[in-house]
Amino acid sequence: MNVLVVGSGGREHALAWKLSQSPSVDKVYVAPGNAGTAIDAENVPISEKDFPALIQFAKENRIGLTVVGPEAPLTAGLVDAFEAEGLRAFGPSKKAAQMEGSKVFCKEVLNRALVPTARSQTFERASEAYDYIRSSQESNFVVKADGLAAGKGVVVCSSKEEAFEAVKQIAEDRAFGAAGARFLIEERLVGQEASVLAITDGQTIMTLQPAQDHKAAHDGDTGPNTGGMGAYCPASLVDDRKLHWIEEKVLLPTVFTLNRMDTKFKGVLYAGLMMTPQGPRVLEYNARFGDPECQPLLSRLKTDLFDVMQATIDERLCTLEPLAWDDRPAVCVVMASEGYPGPYEKGYEIFGLDEAAKLPDVKVFHAGTKLDENGVVRTNGGRVLDVVALGDTVADAKRKAYEAVAKIHWQGSWARTDIADKEIKATSRN
Repeated sequence: MNVLVVGSGGREHALAWKLSQSPSVDKVYVAPGNAGTAIDAENVPISEKDFPALIQFAKENRIGLTVVGPEAPLTAGLVDAFEAEGLRAFGPSKKAAQMEGSKVFCKEVLNRALVPTARSQTFERASEAYDYIRSSQESNFVVKADGLAAGKGVVVCSSKEEAFEAVKQIAEDRAFGAAGARFLIEERLVGQEASVLAITDGQTIMTLQPAQDHKAAHDGDTGPNTGGMGAYCPASLVDDRKLHWIEEKVLLPTVFTLNRMDTKFKGVLYAGLMMTPQGPRVLEYNARFGDPECQPLLSRLKTDLFDVMQATIDERLCTLEPLAWDDRPAVCVVMASEGYPGPYEKGYEIFGLDEAAKLPDVKVFHAGTKLDENGVVRTNGGRVLDVVALGDTVADAKRKAYEAVAKIHWQGSWARTDIADKEIKATSRN
């Protein structure tokens, strides 16, 4: 069977790479793809926004499964458009994808489901938000744009002055465009963040092993929020007992509440959690594989992903065996362009990819790359490469990942140096 992966980032490279390993898959196409997907699959020059062209391609090339990677086409209804044409697509419907597309909708579901989450207020006017901040007994807030903002529409504030500035940026300056037409002000929770992803067909939930993302740009979790500067899996922060609690008190109530709201969710439900002293609290939901969590997760997954996706569409996940995993942990380090998450230049030649690829237990997934007319790999985004390594321990995986990072460079390339350090310190104490 032929498979089409929609998207152009590191997550989509990892999906194409993993799906191509299935004995049931003949060929994998990626639209539009990047320089890395051109190696592990075949790129198709169709934008993820061009629904008619994607549908036409799927029909003409006997695509038996389309996997939608990014949140934007999911929230715009690409899965619905494919299904209306009798085509099979993995991912939630437009209605269900509101779990990521609207933080206000997500909060409504969480409250209905009695899922532990931060207290919040929703606003449409900056003036009302300013009054709320002034009258609050708290001084720490989190201000969130309601809509999609590429992982950057959340501002963590340590004072009322910072909260005022965040509201101005989101609601008045419209730094994130229409995503800021509505916004939330939440209490600021304290703890470490964890990512727990689950594949669900609306009835059965297959929980993936927990991971931890690194959102802040710089070492020590400092600097502005990004789309993610690295991740590791598994994360001991979420042990088996806590994972079972999250399944019972977070994931299952969410899925069943969506069913009661006539919004069946089929696809990847990704809970971003704060592990507070009072227990796990949901910060947000995403409606797809996390990026960069997807890369270390799929590097460890031994179960055939194609079979799992087919069973999800057919609502027969309950018939599958539990997911099988490589026992070795995986660490993913993101290499970025100078200036990211702010303005950055594109088009620099990337050196050292072949040398990094020769290292054992290492896979370099491409995120923001392109091939020029001469076949040279160049930068084409802020987050450029995702370097993943497997190791006997987390420390070993980190060492291997950074050994590969050291072999790759382009003008202005950089990466955090402390990915997975929290896990290494935590496990060394035990």
